[in-house]
Amino acid sequence: MRKSIFNLLTLFLSVSLAFTACSEENDKLVTGVSLNVTTLELTVGKTSQLTATVLPETAENKNVAWSSSNTAIATVSETGLVTAVKIGTAAITATTAEGAKTAVCNLTVGAKPAINVTGNIAANTTWTADKVYILDGPVYVKESATLTIEPGTLIKGKKASVRPALIIERGAKIMANGTKELPIVFTSDQPKGQRASGDWGGIIICGKAKINVVGGEAEIEGGIGSKYGGTDDNDNSGTMRYVRIEFPGIPFEPNKEINGLTLGGVGKGTILEYIQVSFSGDDSFEWFGGSVNAKYIVAHRGIDDDFDTDYGYSGYVQYAVSLRDPNLADAAGDSNGFESDNDSGGSTNTPFTSATFSNVSVFGPVSTPEATYNAKYNTAARLRRNTQLKLHNMVFAGFPYGLLIEGPSQAAYTAGSLVIKNSILGGNKADYKDDTYLESTVFENADNANRKFATNDALMLNSPYNLTAPNFMPKSGSPLLSGASFTGLPAFFKAETFVGAFGLSNWTEGWTNFDPQNTDY
Repeated sequence: MRKSIFNLLTLFLSVSLAFTACSEENDKLVTGVSLNVTTLELTVGKTSQLTATVLPETAENKNVAWSSSNTAIATVSETGLVTAVKIGTAAITATTAEGAKTAVCNLTVGAKPAINVTGNIAANTTWTADKVYILDGPVYVKESATLTIEPGTLIKGKKASVRPALIIERGAKIMANGTKELPIVFTSDQPKGQRASGDWGGIIICGKAKINVVGGEAEIEGGIGSKYGGTDDNDNSGTMRYVRIEFPGIPFEPNKEINGLTLGGVGKGTILEYIQVSFSGDDSFEWFGGSVNAKYIVAHRGIDDDFDTDYGYSGYVQYAVSLRDPNLADAAGDSNGFESDNDSGGSTNTPFTSATFSNVSVFGPVSTPEATYNAKYNTAARLRRNTQLKLHNMVFAGFPYGLLIEGPSQAAYTAGSLVIKNSILGGNKADYKDDTYLESTVFENADNANRKFATNDALMLNSPYNLTAPNFMPKSGSPLLSGASFTGLPAFFKAETFVGAFGLSNWTEGWTNFDPQNTDY
């Protein structure tokens, strides 16, 4: 009897233990998942952290995978961080690794609020990435004020307004520190597909550095009334880094234009790096005197000149590239890669225009020998009116003419004040306009170490003439990968082995946009 009772107790205990073990095992199995929110509203550019709770609490495998139903509208990271990309709706789903249980958050992405800006900014001001700023006419940052612009901020010029532009006056500063991932963008207020060169004015910076105008100061071009110039070559107008300027440039009349980026008497305390100007209605970049330096700049499909220097500009520029549209040129004048003058009259006023450029690639409208292009295109580099520009390690390609040195600038070249060394002409319809002078003095002088190539193919580049997705990188074996020299150049310049803007790394990746016409803003 006792033995039977013992056996029954043993059986009961075994069943109980088995049931308990089975129950504990079931408690480890995933039965579902929930999110901290099931609906979410964000504006473009904003982020929000979603949290997934795997059920039951005792579940052993709590791993989940995140996905978005439309990554063009919103993305989600592997940790559940949601980023709103553009206006629309998307479903953000968390899926358990065990059992494929799901939970969904329905996301609505709305437009950023638009802020109209006009008139004067007289106190320190910050423009934030959660808003869109509309330049409704000229906006002046006044002396002693600083305009700070957050990475990822979008600013639009209002086409319907009069002279929409951002003007940084003498003694003021712009602090536009974008990033590779979050560039600051200035663009047109027009819809995708309807934007055009000259939709708005552009950015004008006026500094206190030296210019060669009699009296030491002048009113900047463009009819906006601001003065530039002074005596302080170390003047600091702020920082522009990772900035795009799209569809700017208003040529009101000859010599009264607003360019993409206008730099008047800007000092070398100012930082200019990673700046792209696209579809400018006039020059992409123009320096009116001053001493500011620049690195990593892009001029894309402008109307007039890519890089225009005058009135005593004496700064340094390294790593720059320009690409032209065969159909877009200056109807009122001629279109060049470089245009350089001491001043508009070719005087001997000092300081001379004597800036130094190195590692620049200029690609014109002539992509092939059979290419057609606007008749207003002229030269890759037009040097005239007493300029003393210094060009090292350059590539001039795809223009009707490669180089033209005019008038007193020829004497400056002979005297060694104007320099073209270790540079390449390639794929131009003709190498020069003044054959005798340039042939004998510039490219036949072995001391200058310049080279000529008859075709673009001989340069061995990838696809530099693709207007919406160019690849400027040299191929293996390209003649551009060697031949540079930095002998005698200032310490600002990093010594490279390659000529032109690119060697083995593509510094345009990640922040530029070569097709802003078709970008949703």
